[in-house]
Amino acid sequence: MNTNDLHTRIRTLAGDIFEKVKAYRSHLHQYPELSYQEFNTCAFVSDTLNKLQIPHEKGIAGTGVVAIIRGDQHTVDQPCLGLRADLDALPIQEENEVPYASQIAGVMHACGHDVHTSILLGVAEVLFSLRNELPQPVKLIFQPGEEKNPGGASLMIADGVLENPKVTEMYALHVFPDMPVGKVGFREGIYMASCDEIYMTVNGLGGHGATPHQTIDPILIGAHIVTSLQQIVSRRCDPKIPCVLSFGHFEGLGATNIIPSRVYLKGTFRTMDETWRAQALELIREQAEGIAKAFGGTVDVEISKGYPYLENDPATTRKMRSKAQDFLGAEKVEELPIRLTAEDFSFYSQVVPVCFFRLGVRNEARGITYGVHHPRFDIDENALRTGIEVMSLAPF
Repeated sequence: MNTNDLHTRIRTLAGDIFEKVKAYRSHLHQYPELSYQEFNTCAFVSDTLNKLQIPHEKGIAGTGVVAIIRGDQHTVDQPCLGLRADLDALPIQEENEVPYASQIAGVMHACGHDVHTSILLGVAEVLFSLRNELPQPVKLIFQPGEEKNPGGASLMIADGVLENPKVTEMYALHVFPDMPVGKVGFREGIYMASCDEIYMTVNGLGGHGATPHQTIDPILIGAHIVTSLQQIVSRRCDPKIPCVLSFGHFEGLGATNIIPSRVYLKGTFRTMDETWRAQALELIREQAEGIAKAFGGTVDVEISKGYPYLENDPATTRKMRSKAQDFLGAEKVEELPIRLTAEDFSFYSQVVPVCFFRLGVRNEARGITYGVHHPRFDIDENALRTGIEVMSLAPF
């Protein structure tokens, strides 16, 4: 089958199932589930694959699903190509007034994982129709827990998802609200940051706000810790290394005239260099403890080590970008800047060559402009078809 014939067949198949995939997304969006609790989502994916007669296993890493598409020309142990989608939602109350709005209070697919899963189910149907044309088998990986440490990808790898049969390269897409619908984006090399979570409990001695000399003020200590730690980024990090340290939670439950005994801090540290990452995390701990001690208090520092940085294999990404350009047109394919957001697909990138690319979902005319993790995040559903088409090209 030549390239033109392949493109025609993929376009036709994607068009034929478009309404079905929209229905998948509508269902998944209405019934989101948090990380590692995706039991109904797992069942939905399994039921859909059963209807498509695609063999699969469920319960991988708890709630993951893994399917294999083989043609008559493939052997059982033949190495395969991997395609991944994530299943979990976020603890966010949706504010969209749409027919498919979340029916689960306080939980929303605000990062587009419902989109990713629906697209991969669509790709499953397309590739199953083309299975006797596939150069190698394809493993479909529906993964739990992307949003929460330790990352479902690490658990799937530990459960052997990259073996039996062996995965030789992997692909995944992610919605991108900054990019217009109909476009995709790629970047070779390092693309996204590592991500570690920092939790601190600052211990002082509470008392009356009018007699601060009789207290050890944890709010003052916490404020000094937050401001001082920024110097680790600005003065200890090589300026050529992307790096950010942010605290998004500072809780001290005193009052206008009450100095509390404890303050709680929560933050994130992100970078793109593993050597500096290890050094910086130790510096954060040492500096926080030193500041607390200088003021007469103590601090308990807990660092939850998260995902490594994500590096797209240049050859694999270049190959996929070329396929997308041939299919969509060069004007629909963009170069992506580096991002200090994180993605647990990075765990796969430490083991096999990967390509993680972006799918445009923005439509300003319809007001679809909100970013991921926002309670009004949404997509132009035409992105589903673009995602199916481009992802279906990966094995060819």
